[in-house]
Amino acid sequence: MHAPVSAAWLLVALCAATGAYCLLRLRSAVEEQRRSAGGEALMGFGMAAMAVPAAVFTPPRWAWPVYAAVFGLAALRALWAVRRDRHHLHHLVGAAAMVYMAAAMALAPPAVHHMGGMEMAGMSGGAGVPLVTGALLLYFTGDVLVTGARLVPAAVTVGGPAPARWGDRPELARACRLSMGIGMIAMLLTM
Repeated sequence: MHAPVSAAWLLVALCAATGAYCLLRLRSAVEEQRRSAGGEALMGFGMAAMAVPAAVFTPPRWAWPVYAAVFGLAALRALWAVRRDRHHLHHLVGAAAMVYMAAAMALAPPAVHHMGGMEMAGMSGGAGVPLVTGALLLYFTGDVLVTGARLVPAAVTVGGPAPARWGDRPELARACRLSMGIGMIAMLLTM
């Protein structure tokens, strides 16, 4: 994905920090947190790696099919997990978006990888936003708005329960989901 260098580095930092926090959530005492944390850590680190500016590092051509395969496996795992918990539908859409972006980079001619903005070869037809990109942008925009609204506290109770450990705090898990959604929007917009 190609964006201005400073914005790309901010996206790398945001996604890497999110991935690191998701690794911390793997040690949570709450089973629900642990079940989704691994996939979210993979997503955060994968997004960070894809967002590294091309001026600093351009992955070899074979890396994009590897990305697609890794996130394809993550999508299959999320599809299997949907049977237990429909929250994994979001993971399925996220992994599918990563497969889509990796496939777009794999199909793009080498010259496109070094341009300021990436126009996917054969995927956009040269006219506007591809249908899949538009659908993913709508999904992640809606998800960011809903997740952001859920972060707004309803009321503060004095003398409430003791704060949970860092890995167990649901508001931090929502903040991670929010930051990855924003990162996904930024990556889709630069395609």
